[in-house]
Amino acid sequence: MILFSFFGSLMIAGIVAFLFEKWGWTHNGIVPSIFIAWGAVLVFYFVRSLFNFSLGSAGLDAIVASAAALILIPTEYATHRRKRNRRDR
Repeated sequence: MILFSFFGSLMIAGIVAFLFEKWGWTHNGIVPSIFIAWGAVLVFYFVRSLFNFSLGSAGLDAIVASAAALILIPTEYATHRRKRNRRDR
């Protein structure tokens, strides 16, 4: 049952990342967004397992963790900053 919830959480994170890209909330690209969401879900899943901290079901934790990571990680800003620094040189 543990593996089912783990891989289900990863699937939910991939779906959330795909939807965030399609709806225009993030502009990272589909693959980077999926990797960001997977990382967040992986960390939150281990926090849930180790410290028994949860917001509800594993699916709800996956949705919250992936959405928070996609919103909080400003990769688009970092890309613009890198382009600006190259232009200034």
